Amino acid sequence: MSEPIIVLEALEKRFGSVRALSGLDVAIDPGSVGLLGPNGAGKTTLLKLLLGLLSPDGGRARIGGFDPRKRSDRLDLRRIVGYMPESDCLIPGMNAVELVSTLGRLTGLSASDAMTRAHEVLDYVGLDEARYRGLDEYSTGMKQRLKLAQALVHDPAILLLDEPTNGLDPKGRAHMLDLVHDLGHAQEKNVLLCSHLLPDIERTCERVVVLYEGAVLESGSIRELTHKEERWMRAEVEEGAQAFARELAAEGLVFESDGPRHFRVRTDAEDGDVLFRLAARGGIALTSLVPERSTLEAVFLGALEEAEAAK
Repeated sequence: MSEPIIVLEALEKRFGSVRALSGLDVAIDPGSVGLLGPNGAGKTTLLKLLLGLLSPDGGRARIGGFDPRKRSDRLDLRRIVGYMPESDCLIPGMNAVELVSTLGRLTGLSASDAMTRAHEVLDYVGLDEARYRGLDEYSTGMKQRLKLAQALVHDPAILLLDEPTNGLDPKGRAHMLDLVHDLGHAQEKNVLLCSHLLPDIERTCERVVVLYEGAVLESGSIRELTHKEERWMRAEVEEGAQAFARELAAEGLVFESDGPRHFRVRTDAEDGDVLFRLAARGGIALTSLVPERSTLEAVFLGALEEAEAAK
């Protein structure tokens, strides 16, 4: 199994009397991971600690095997980490090619390599026709794609993306999420996507870390988190609905009728073997069997309710 990309050990950060992070302990494996939490949960603070832009008040963090507290490690981080900040990072008076190539030079690329990569990533994010246009003419959606391009210019192994869909209309948001999904899956980048929007996380990530008031509430595979409560299956029978209901009741299963030929059945067997067995016993043909899962929203809200109740 691969080593974790990010390791946090008792990580703390305070701003005066406000504790932004409260002893975070979590290991984040390679792949696409969502950093989820309401505004003020500590997500952006964590990203800045990982980049060495802030210093922790306790504990430590490692990203890609490097310690961002050390200057020598921070120089190495520039080569393997791409950062898309939530706020603008655009330099007035430049066009897109100039900006992206300049930031590529700061990561250690030569002038010619930085220029080549600038054109490649601007093509990738869909700004090929606007590459020489002044940045003051860019829309919000174009600026967001340009911020992603500058994070990609040096072909980093790790991407830290802070609220990449902020301010985007539905079309722009869908395009951005397609890019993030492609980077994490087709291109196999290690993506840490910071967002307060649950659909963005579900659309692009395989795992999630949920922050609330500077602490980790939940972490793990989205699939596991949305299946960890009681499990339900949706079943459809060709005919014999009443006979199937009698078989379910005789087995002691909890179920609901969901139409003349449809049932919603609670079962511990995710593969539905017990339902196939009952249908066969009653001479009934199952035409559809689909597992039902909870939503990430339900997991998130449940974790928040537990945290509030524990105060």
